[in-house]
Amino acid sequence: MSSGVISPVSDEILLQGCLKQDRRAQRALYEKYSSRMFSVCLRYARDRDDAKDLLQEGFVTVFTKIGTFNSAGSLEGWMRRIFVNTALMKLRKADILRDAADVDGAAAARVPDVDDVLSGVSGKDIMKLISAMPDGFRVVFNMSVIEGYSHQEIAQALGISEGTSRSQLSRARTWLQERLLEKRNR
Repeated sequence: MSSGVISPVSDEILLQGCLKQDRRAQRALYEKYSSRMFSVCLRYARDRDDAKDLLQEGFVTVFTKIGTFNSAGSLEGWMRRIFVNTALMKLRKADILRDAADVDGAAAARVPDVDDVLSGVSGKDIMKLISAMPDGFRVVFNMSVIEGYSHQEIAQALGISEGTSRSQLSRARTWLQERLLEKRNR
């Protein structure tokens, strides 16, 4: 007796279908991962419309380069990297870090206790604040804190120095902490 539940299609089956350019497999891959990849796009985009454009560009790249996936890691991880790189290409073209200074030796501001800053703030509020960060801060913050890139990888991807990456991350954290404190003190 069937329970009526359709089991999700495995990534391997979707991958094989996409390699054959099967539209149903491509659609199923899109449906399986679009919301997760849209979240990645939102972290780098200025607004939802830009994120939608990045999502479309990313999936075009996924489908055209699916033959380069070597199964060394997860399909989702490989796709996430494509979406991050798609966003970074767009941001590099816009030259968002054109005026970013390398402030390697800048003194760090006193950082309040994290629990104190985060008390009463929802994850949704934090994500809204991150999306409101100045472009350079947001990109470096996302790459470092959320995606786990090293400063060397960030510098290489964005065409900046490692010192600039570090200073942008430091400034992003300070910017975020200040906004969180303002929100808490209201």
